[in-house]
Amino acid sequence: QFPLVESGGGLVQPGGSLKLSCTVSGFSLLGYSIGWWRQAPGKERERVACMNSSDRNTNYADSVRGRFTISSDNAKNTAYLQMRTLQHEDTATYFCALERHSLSCYLYSEHEWGIWGQGTQVTVSS
Repeated sequence: QFPLVESGGGLVQPGGSLKLSCTVSGFSLLGYSIGWWRQAPGKERERVACMNSSDRNTNYADSVRGRFTISSDNAKNTAYLQMRTLQHEDTATYFCALERHSLSCYLYSEHEWGIWGQGTQVTVSS
């Protein structure tokens, strides 16, 4: 059993919405920074959103700011990524990641996030 399991991906038309979930098993989400990353075919993995564990401040990539919202529900031990006004360019495999960071989450590169899910595919197409 994987400690992080993403779900909620699928095929959506441009302009549509999806809400991704990242369910944590085996430990508490509390105390971890949360990151959502994506990787499109032939491209490097990029961070789209993250949330600090300490103050729950959020940070977004310019390409998704105003359209995506990161959140978490500690009672459900689950993190979320609400995606609205989806565009073709949002097509990718989306991953959630956790790490115990002491600084703001956006300061950490991919290799500084230690716990990853297997990913969920999001395809935006008409």
